Amino acid sequence: MKTGLVLEGGAMRGLFTAGILDVLLAENITVDGTIGVSAGAAFGCNFKSKQYGRILRYNLRFAKDKRFCSVGSLLFTGDLYGGKFCYDTLPNHLDLFDADAFEQDPMEFYVVCTNAETGEPVYYRCTDGLAHDMLYVQGSASMPIVSRPVEADGMKLLDGGISDSIPLKYFESIGYERNIVILTQPRSYQKSVQKGLPVMKAALKQYPEIYRDMERRHEMYNETLEYIREREAQGNVLVLCPDEALGIGRISHDRDELRRVYLIGRETAIRHLDEIRSFLNESGK
Repeated sequence: MKTGLVLEGGAMRGLFTAGILDVLLAENITVDGTIGVSAGAAFGCNFKSKQYGRILRYNLRFAKDKRFCSVGSLLFTGDLYGGKFCYDTLPNHLDLFDADAFEQDPMEFYVVCTNAETGEPVYYRCTDGLAHDMLYVQGSASMPIVSRPVEADGMKLLDGGISDSIPLKYFESIGYERNIVILTQPRSYQKSVQKGLPVMKAALKQYPEIYRDMERRHEMYNETLEYIREREAQGNVLVLCPDEALGIGRISHDRDELRRVYLIGRETAIRHLDEIRSFLNESGK
């Protein structure tokens, strides 16, 4: 029975996920496959490359670097999170991403993007951690309006959370029967109607299908949460999430705040270690 790890996005809330992943690495706990969305993709690839501590390290190091994330980057490059810096300069020169370890690890790794022209989710399996794979990771994390669509294989890609924020159903459909789902919001969370829809409609006039997704995103998200609860009750899903709202914005340059959210993730994973091991052992791992 194949086990999976499903990683929600949430920008800097993803440091919560990073804390959990580092505990899993330290405890030599693995799964057959992982699928990440947005920050879940950008951070989750480090789980396959087995780079303990890297996610927190580079987020702290570059938290106030304008090339990493800034209004200046948005104005001069079209990306709030600098595309070239985050997906080339940083991983290839400043804090090396271990593509060899990524390729050699047997765990499968998928990311979710949204096709900007159709509004449909795009599910992509990363195999070697090199430039082509990273296009999809970048696309998965490219938030609409504050990012340019990423071009790959004839498609224009944007944030996977637009079309499939928590891709549990997809992972089940390709054979992952028992899944640990890491959410970056507490259990009580319900997504509300997107704020600023009229402004968003004007900003996304070139991509009307993305706007339509954003209009109904809260409905799709909340329906997915209900499905997760059903699968959890059936014993096929283990949910790890913060006990309360993390209280961090999608953007944060405060190193203390980034570290705080990461440590909440670590504490959550440590508290649930026996439960995690039991869940995976029941799958025959």
